[in-house]
Amino acid sequence: MERIELSKPREKGELSLEETLWRRRSIRRFRKQPLTFEQFSQMLWACQGIIDYVTGKRVAPSAGATYPLEVFAVVGEKCVEKVEAGVYHYIPSDHAVEKILDGDVRRELAAAALHQEFIAEAPMSIVIAAEYERTTGWYGERGIRYVHFEVGHVGQNIHLQAVALGLGTVMIGAFHDDKVAFVLNLPKKLHPLYIAPVGVPA
Repeated sequence: MERIELSKPREKGELSLEETLWRRRSIRRFRKQPLTFEQFSQMLWACQGIIDYVTGKRVAPSAGATYPLEVFAVVGEKCVEKVEAGVYHYIPSDHAVEKILDGDVRRELAAAALHQEFIAEAPMSIVIAAEYERTTGWYGERGIRYVHFEVGHVGQNIHLQAVALGLGTVMIGAFHDDKVAFVLNLPKKLHPLYIAPVGVPA
């Protein structure tokens, strides 16, 4: 699999947390403008990036540090600098991505999400999937709730990081789970929970 080392995540931005909260909106229209490699890298770090390599703690809290979530980036043709069209799996421990599928599958992803065409127009979409057993193995059925808490935390991170980078996004939960999993060729143990198209607001 093709592996890409990402840009070092930045620790300070130009906007305060309060400003990002004030400016956060759900964005469904995007310019035909590619993302920079730095924006691509930072958005993925905001999902599951590691903030303490001694403890392995990540940017979003996780019940019992079980980290049930996996993050994928669906990238369009000529939509992200230095990144070819395809589906990429984010690897938090290395702050890198591995390509798991070739080609631009944004239209297939939009079709799987009840034909929400703005997903096909965004330069990339972040797809978050969960392996519930990582958390339910410790907490039983209650762990399902904890997984859903966690994906909500990550969704807010995505929103606020997008604003801080001059980008926009919207959290999508309306889709056919099995079709999204098919488009991304996900293993059966992973269940898609969120789609977040990301781009420069139109």
